[in-house]
Amino acid sequence: MLTGGLTAAWVFGFLTHRLGLSPIVGYLIGGVVVGPFTPGFVANHAIAEQCAEIGVILLMFGVGLNFHVKELLDVRRVALPGAILQSAAATALGAVVGHAFGWSWTAGIVHGLAIAVASTVVLTRVLEDNRALHTKTGHIAIGWLVVEDLFTVLVLVLLPVLVGENARSDVAGIASAVGIALLKVTALVAFTFLFGAKALPTLLHYVAKTRSRELFTLTILVLALGIAVGAAKLFGASMALGAFLAGMVVGQSDLSSRAGSEVLPLRDAFAVLFFVSVGMLFDPSQLMEGAWLTLATLGIVIIGKPLAAFAVVLVLRYPLKTALAVAVALGQIGEFSFIVAALGRHLGVLPASASQALVVTSIVSITINPLLYRLIAPAARKLSKSVTTLEDESLVPNSEAADRAIVVGYGPVGRVVLRVLREHGFSPVVIELNHETVAKLRREGTSAIYGDASRREILEQAGIASARALILTADGSATDATVRAAHELNPNIFVMARAAFASQLPALERAGTTIALASEVEVALSMTSHLLRRLGASPEQLDSERERARLELAG
Repeated sequence: MLTGGLTAAWVFGFLTHRLGLSPIVGYLIGGVVVGPFTPGFVANHAIAEQCAEIGVILLMFGVGLNFHVKELLDVRRVALPGAILQSAAATALGAVVGHAFGWSWTAGIVHGLAIAVASTVVLTRVLEDNRALHTKTGHIAIGWLVVEDLFTVLVLVLLPVLVGENARSDVAGIASAVGIALLKVTALVAFTFLFGAKALPTLLHYVAKTRSRELFTLTILVLALGIAVGAAKLFGASMALGAFLAGMVVGQSDLSSRAGSEVLPLRDAFAVLFFVSVGMLFDPSQLMEGAWLTLATLGIVIIGKPLAAFAVVLVLRYPLKTALAVAVALGQIGEFSFIVAALGRHLGVLPASASQALVVTSIVSITINPLLYRLIAPAARKLSKSVTTLEDESLVPNSEAADRAIVVGYGPVGRVVLRVLREHGFSPVVIELNHETVAKLRREGTSAIYGDASRREILEQAGIASARALILTADGSATDATVRAAHELNPNIFVMARAAFASQLPALERAGTTIALASEVEVALSMTSHLLRRLGASPEQLDSERERARLELAG
């Protein structure tokens, strides 16, 4: 399953990317190709779903790392009423559509509840691809999604009580079920933040002292998956919500950058399998049978839900571009829709035709969502003369950003470089792999990040996009991959790199290093200069011999 699914996703993801489309489209096509409804190789859908769940958990953990409680509270004014009103609108429209196709009102409501919640994977992926995850827009959308997740948890608890064979009609029973659901979610949040806020950072610091990268990565995986599963088994919440809370707790530690960089590659790989698993559900032979139901469901998802979100955000006096971005980002469905629909079928309420409509709607909405998001800026320009750029929405404005310099390594050389930068008006940020050094620098008021500078996400967190210089001061810290990543994120950045050996210089220069220095070369040149001065050489002879030595060492 892993080989076939990932290979199909890679092939079609690459092709769609070359065509100017989102790779997500290719991943979905790959799922259709390896699914049971098309000829040829058939992947194991059960395994694909399990891998997709891991991807959702790791993705929400990564989002939680960069989404702090204060930021969640900052957007509550729009996220809470927005999510409630949009979910209510989608549920009502779904109920009307279901009743129009001859379903009971109960079936229509369940169908509406299934399409009311957006996909975690798609939303975060679209925001990340457009570098909007850490903007005001991104935080509103994520906060909105968290409220929807809580709403979905409540729905999953209440459905067995309200519909099906064991349905209860008494007010006391319904109130009891709601109360228990709220108590479980409250207990999960309290346990995570009261116990986890002390235990998790302490555990990570202890593991980091071993200096074992494998152990640190394994610890992050155990925490993310363990807390997610515990949230589902012990508190009745969604695994995605548990992973999000775990990420928020770890995000308060000074090891959060390292944790994010270690989990990101695994997250991306497993998240791809989520899209593959969705594509595998598509049955082309049934496409025409429920075409009108599918079109109606699709209309609610890509028109009804976004319009409701757009109206709420505008009424709360947010910028036009923010309203458009939030509305478009939420105009899709995914993993939670299938969970609600599966429960509806299990309770004997939702017709089988609803499942295929949800699958097609999910595939189409996931496919066009990244394309629609790219149209936000042109649409905002047409609708308004005053356009707010994504940079204006950034939650981390910094007047000193134009004078930011990133220093990799804080050994003797790094300390000297840091002092020189400060004395000349720069605002330096240190990237260091010794977490005790990072903690010490932060206590002294220096911006410092714990992590590997070769990871793009670490460079991004350090502010590489707006930095004027990247200076790699430690032997082994300068690699051509690091320099290339820096130039991809900031094509105009000045890069000075230190290497151990002269043989490493050509690769660094080809990668785009402005000034590359090798320790053995500089020592040889310094010794040559001292020796020639002792022998009474003239300045011209010194320059000539230094250049000759440099050529010999470079050769």
